[in-house]
Amino acid sequence: MATWGERSDGRVTWGERSDGRVGEATPWGTGLTVAGFVAGITAATIIVLSLGLTRVHPLLAVGLNLVAVGGLAPTVWGWRARPVWRWFVLGSAVGVAGAWLALIALAIAGFG
Repeated sequence: MATWGERSDGRVTWGERSDGRVGEATPWGTGLTVAGFVAGITAATIIVLSLGLTRVHPLLAVGLNLVAVGGLAPTVWGWRARPVWRWFVLGSAVGVAGAWLALIALAIAGFG
């Protein structure tokens, strides 16, 4: 009887993994779509909350961003190897980086 990822005749097909088992194809289209939505929502949330905190004090916005990302990073980093959650990790990383770049650009432009 074949185990997971092996064919009954013992041959290996596409998607061979390093441990010799056959995996499923990576769903790039769906995964990148999910990552894009997560990136957009994450970036929008960070920008809106940071602009609100900047009105109180700019260092408060910077400090809370660093604390939030520093606190969540170890948990999210552990999800990167899971088949579905890796797309959320990619989206959140791109969203945070994009939001921080947008906030720096807004700060340089004097908005906020």
